Amino acid sequence: MHALKRFGTAFGGYKMMDNYPVPECGPDDIILEIKAAAICGADMKHWGVDNGYDDTNCEGQQQSVRGHEFAGEIVKVGENVKDWHVGQRVVSDNSAHVCGVCPACESGDFLCCEHKVNLGFDNNTWGGGFSKYCKVPGEILAIHKHAIWEIPEGVKYEEAAVLDPICNAYKAVAQQSHLIPGQDVVVFGTGPLGLFSVQVAKLMGAVNIVMVGLDDDTKVRFGVAKELGATHCVNGSKEDVVARCTEICGRDNLGLVIECSGANIALKQALEMTRPNAEIVRVGMGFKPLEFSINVITSWNKSIIGHMAYDSTSWRNCIRLLRSGQIKVEPMITNRLGLSQWREGFDAMAKKEAIKVIFTYDYDD
Repeated sequence: MHALKRFGTAFGGYKMMDNYPVPECGPDDIILEIKAAAICGADMKHWGVDNGYDDTNCEGQQQSVRGHEFAGEIVKVGENVKDWHVGQRVVSDNSAHVCGVCPACESGDFLCCEHKVNLGFDNNTWGGGFSKYCKVPGEILAIHKHAIWEIPEGVKYEEAAVLDPICNAYKAVAQQSHLIPGQDVVVFGTGPLGLFSVQVAKLMGAVNIVMVGLDDDTKVRFGVAKELGATHCVNGSKEDVVARCTEICGRDNLGLVIECSGANIALKQALEMTRPNAEIVRVGMGFKPLEFSINVITSWNKSIIGHMAYDSTSWRNCIRLLRSGQIKVEPMITNRLGLSQWREGFDAMAKKEAIKVIFTYDYDD
């Protein structure tokens, strides 16, 4: 089968393999045929980066098959598998290995296990969504029963494939913050995490929901943000973000910022605009050291809350919201492409012409 793998060191280097082996099904394993897979922002970190990858010596540098947002159909189960059967439509939470004994695992917060290995993301041999088949190893199913979920009737594969960012946004807004109806929310970052955060904030009764982006976001993403529930969009390339958000919300009403961009300036602005006792949930990741003081979190009792992934409560509730139509994916799917057009999909994401790119396997193996 064909499979899109990452090569090289920390960042950069994708290569489509044209004779990649189909995963073998052990007695406790499940094999999925991928029906839809989406590009994540984490995948974009490796796009167009020159990391010294040597195409002449690729075998010694290859990492894993990519694509950790995917849904598919079970086509094979091991002889010991009792809970799942061939023909079921399922979505993976992308976990493949956890230790099972750390405090995170004990509380069912498996994606915060320090020993986790993710399908389609971390270096592993089980596979990912940017291929035809992927193995869900029996070892994860023995520890984490909800490593996969059945897709309910009426939910499309392409919608289920993006439950990962839906669940991330749900956990950040609904589970980690203390947002209550009648308050306001500012969301930094116009990618899927930000746009799903807008939807969750709307469901929870936020009055003003302000989306903060940049010039590039005005082309496509601001319009979608308003369609999904943003009451205002602020262009940080041209406007004073702190002044504008304070004007819209009023300082007393602004107790929550969901920071999905990972930009240091966004965190600084979030600290400046929020009231005392406010919360800032940091969903996005940045890699540069802070160049400003965060003493304001002490002087005004503000909280910066780190966010990572989701838990089974997130998945259970988000699947119900998706099935009921209260979470919408369709406006965010801007590109549907065959996997053979993977370069086109990544390029559209890099140019911010796309919000969510969905791949389906189109090779004739």
